[in-house]
Amino acid sequence: MVSRILASVVALVLLLPHVALAADFQDDLKARRAKVMQELGPDSILIVWSAPPRVYSNDVDYEYRQDSNFYYLTGVDQAESILVLMPGNGGHKEMLFVLPRDATREHWEGHRLTKEEAMHDSGIATVYETTEFETFLANMLSRRSYGEVPAQEYDPFFKALKENRARLQLLLGPPPGPKEELPQTFQFANRTRERFFGFTVNDATAIVEAARQLKTPYEQKVLQRSADISSEAHRAGMKAAHPGAYEYEVEAAIEYIYKKNGADDWGYPSIVGSGPNATTLHYEKSKRQMQAGELLLVDAAANYQFMTVDITRTYPVSGTFSPAQKDIYNLVLQAQTDAMKVAAPGAKLSDVHNKTVDVIKQGLLKLGLITDATGDQYKTWYTHRATHWIGMDVHDVGDRDRTLAPGMAFVIEPGIYIRDGALDQLPKTPENVAFIQKVRPAYEKYKNIGVRIEDSFLLTNAGLERLSSKVPRTVEEIESFMKSPQPSSLPR
Repeated sequence: MVSRILASVVALVLLLPHVALAADFQDDLKARRAKVMQELGPDSILIVWSAPPRVYSNDVDYEYRQDSNFYYLTGVDQAESILVLMPGNGGHKEMLFVLPRDATREHWEGHRLTKEEAMHDSGIATVYETTEFETFLANMLSRRSYGEVPAQEYDPFFKALKENRARLQLLLGPPPGPKEELPQTFQFANRTRERFFGFTVNDATAIVEAARQLKTPYEQKVLQRSADISSEAHRAGMKAAHPGAYEYEVEAAIEYIYKKNGADDWGYPSIVGSGPNATTLHYEKSKRQMQAGELLLVDAAANYQFMTVDITRTYPVSGTFSPAQKDIYNLVLQAQTDAMKVAAPGAKLSDVHNKTVDVIKQGLLKLGLITDATGDQYKTWYTHRATHWIGMDVHDVGDRDRTLAPGMAFVIEPGIYIRDGALDQLPKTPENVAFIQKVRPAYEKYKNIGVRIEDSFLLTNAGLERLSSKVPRTVEEIESFMKSPQPSSLPR
């Protein structure tokens, strides 16, 4: 009997952190919705749909991935769900619609949320079935109450409808091109305008994206955990790399760590490129056998509770950088280090990127890979921007021109890629012919070397935090780690 009681107590203690986490998540979701509703205003009704399933091949779907905006506001990871926010309501400001239970479909597709489970996951007290949505919406846009909610609850929105100043808020995003199919949200807007009056259709995308750009304390904790899992995965990948191994072996070692530590999956397809493949920005085949003396570029990170960082490391397969590899690596490292000093409140992502450009221009000039540091010759070897936001998506939403502030998360990822054939692809102008002739010796020296160093950062009131600091970064750290014993497992 004592042993049974003790076991029950232990089980309860182990469960408590998960209960607390759920409560913290609910509170955070409520705060997110409140922030969005404040920006929407009392004359608005916001409708957000879950992501549809996507076909992988024939009758097989991809593993389901919820729409980031929908999950940001609800915490619900189930298809065919709908969120409605009515900021002007007296009490029932938040409504969630979920699929009705269906034993047959659940036998094939898995458990559907009950209303009670949807309430628990989202913190939304008013939950209906999706079969009720059309009637609910028709009532709202016809100034009629729904269910047991008193009509006066909706008075501010109904009054706005009567005075032709109500706003139907949708996450429309950019309009489709002339030859593109009209997205479902646009089709819904058109149908609704044909049936009802008293409102305009507004795009609330910028409101939600602005909220997502500033990570809450809860999100920051989850983002750090995601970074910790991804960091251990990178270290495991470094240990799996050696001459004769295949790129997919490194990828497998990395992605095993994701699942082992509770991540949902990768946050983006892993890039594991050795030798010349390191000069391809989004190489995803992972089929090449690594050779002694080559570099391996690995860009990979986990999706943990809908938070994704972005980490890239480049390291020697044999464990030691050659002098030429070290030249390029240290230049990229210096660019990132100097850019970190610029990433402070009041600066912009463009300021951070421009610092990497300044450093790389001067470095390429010294290495003989460009002849003029005042122009755009550097773009032959440095072919992308060094910054982007991170969060629920690896290239997260947000205004690139917004000044940096505490709560923002982003990457700094300079890179140099001496691609085979890059000089031959330049237009045959007199200037380029002269440029090619002068840089040819350096090009031959550094050909097929691709280096990117990418870390994820969080700006806090205390300063800039490097979330991926546990992954070896300098030449000395990498060479030492490659020769060290296997790393210990990430603590849970």
